[in-house]
Amino acid sequence: MTFTLPRGLRALAWRNQTVIYNILFATASSTLKDFGLNPKHLGADIGMTAVFHAHSRRLDYHPHLHVIVPGGGVDRAKRQWKKKKGKYLFNEFALAEVFRARFLTAIKAAALAIPSNLPDNWVVDCKHVAKGQPALEYLSRYLYRGVISENDIIANQDGKVTFKYIEGKTGKTRYRTLRGEEFMWLVLQHVLPKGLRRVRDYGFLHGNAKKLLSLVQLVLQVVIKARSPRPRPVFKCPKCQSPMQVLEFVSPAWKSG
Repeated sequence: MTFTLPRGLRALAWRNQTVIYNILFATASSTLKDFGLNPKHLGADIGMTAVFHAHSRRLDYHPHLHVIVPGGGVDRAKRQWKKKKGKYLFNEFALAEVFRARFLTAIKAAALAIPSNLPDNWVVDCKHVAKGQPALEYLSRYLYRGVISENDIIANQDGKVTFKYIEGKTGKTRYRTLRGEEFMWLVLQHVLPKGLRRVRDYGFLHGNAKKLLSLVQLVLQVVIKARSPRPRPVFKCPKCQSPMQVLEFVSPAWKSG
């Protein structure tokens, strides 16, 4: 799922990044959690992982949240797993309506002025991507990808930078050319506030919900394979190429401290 802030809120978000970003996490996660607990939708505790992004494909300022949600939840009272049938989880229009109301209420509680030009309909995109490992790989693209890949920078000459991006609506490759300082500003404006956690887990996927996660694994008969420790790198002798035993590491004399 993708929770997007409308254009009219971007100026407020830029001036109050830490507050607005935390509100985005809190309201999106609470909306999904309550939809999952509602017997009309699922009637169970769900888990989710959310990743924050501040840029669009054109590198414009565009704060939004990517959330991956398993297609089911755990009923604690009955100690059973409740699975959603098909690929349909929650109604995205109903999600957007509740998300909008909670977000604006949280802004008022934070003593921030709500812009007057906000639309009535907000955007929450909900779609089925995959299940199991492919679903996590889908989310990892948003987690480990930087603002822009070096492969997407086509040219850097005459004080101008040209980069390419994939247009979301058409799927076509587009190009954008900017002066060097404008390009640097596009990249730097997406540096997150110090200490902000851009990846957060909720529900039975939260780090403090180990008992609940164990219950889910028990109900689903999940067997966790033991992982063998990763071998330490081998340092070879530059002359005979035999492995050397590391006794200690000595800092260079020229390095302070």
